[in-house]
Amino acid sequence: MRVKRIVTNIDTQDITAAKRFYEDVLGLHLLMDHGWIATYGSDTEMNIQISFASQGGSQTETPDLSIEVDDIDIALDRMKKAGFPIEYGPTVEPWGVRRFYVRDPFGKLINILTHE
Repeated sequence: MRVKRIVTNIDTQDITAAKRFYEDVLGLHLLMDHGWIATYGSDTEMNIQISFASQGGSQTETPDLSIEVDDIDIALDRMKKAGFPIEYGPTVEPWGVRRFYVRDPFGKLINILTHE
């Protein structure tokens, strides 16, 4: 047996609020929509990871999700233009990632990162 996919589920009564943050800003695609659940993802293969943490590193709050992007400057610019306030960073961390924190429409702390 092997794990094929891990899906994070965010509880909300306003499912359509995900579109602006996850599709319009981050560029994910709507893969499934049943009205009561909408799943966003990528057409490319992604690595499967699940982390357990006592903090977010550099003494920051533990983020709810970490999303790796190929161009953090574009992601940062899009977040700012969409009006999502940056809560931490951007900064280069000692372990070799450049990242920033932002909250999605559901109040979840999102770690947007790229490997340097």
